[in-house]
Amino acid sequence: MTRESQILLNKMHRALAYIRLMRPANIITSLADILLGFAASGAAIQLLKKQEWNYGMAEFVNLYFLLVSSACLYGAGVVLNDFFDLEIDKTERPERPLPKGNVSVQGALLLGIILSATGITVAFFVSILSGLISVLIVCLSLLYNKYSKNHAFWGPLNMASCRMGNLMLGLTVIPDFRMDGIWLLMIPLIYIGSVTLLSQGEVTGTEKKRIETSLLLYILLLIFILNLSFLDRFSLLYSLPFLILFILFSLPGIIKAMKHPGQPLLIRKAVKNSILGLILLDASLIAGFTGLSFGLLVVLLLPLSIILAKTFAVS
Repeated sequence: MTRESQILLNKMHRALAYIRLMRPANIITSLADILLGFAASGAAIQLLKKQEWNYGMAEFVNLYFLLVSSACLYGAGVVLNDFFDLEIDKTERPERPLPKGNVSVQGALLLGIILSATGITVAFFVSILSGLISVLIVCLSLLYNKYSKNHAFWGPLNMASCRMGNLMLGLTVIPDFRMDGIWLLMIPLIYIGSVTLLSQGEVTGTEKKRIETSLLLYILLLIFILNLSFLDRFSLLYSLPFLILFILFSLPGIIKAMKHPGQPLLIRKAVKNSILGLILLDASLIAGFTGLSFGLLVVLLLPLSIILAKTFAVS
């Protein structure tokens, strides 16, 4: 191998390590949140049902900007998570890029800052409200990574608030979004709270009671979704097929982990399926607002996320 080839190969390995640090499979799930916000805002239904379209190309540009912003903000959050966890990961997750030495500490910090700044800047291209929400997401992410992560109550609540902010970001795709979409913000608050509580046992296992609490939140989520039928523009009939897929994809792993709370591998698998299952969860809600076609389009993100999850870590 020539010297030039070796240099190129080293650069490729380094680039791959930085990509691994950003957890690309997870980023795909954050895009589904933005698409859900687009559906719930009222913009998507006007397009799909060919109603009088009061918006121009600017709204599609806004959607693109918000997708880019969400991807950057999520990537920044997980990069800075590993930055703050470096000393712990040297013992608990030595295979990660930072403790393994594939990425420098300064490089990880710089990447997190660049992604955060890009996400915020792009969000401000959409509106001041979008920009302010992106700033809030960054602040909540830093609060989680630095302080609340290991707290049994504040950790899950903090992480859920980050995801709630991401959905809120999607709602701002148009300036006069439907206010009843605000009810949806309870869904990431409940579900991500459940997943984060479960994830606290990924390394050493956890108490059965904690997984039972996670399962109770999961059931509360399903009850909440079933009750969304009180919104006159939400069809439970269209939502149910995707909701059933979501349950079949995510619930068995949680139940298995609950039966064996001392086995971190089972908990890790349950967390992985729960995170990837967010795409199916969002698809079920999108279908409820817009019909089957848009829901099916969002489901296509799942195979991509699964493929990426085989190469890159999820949790």
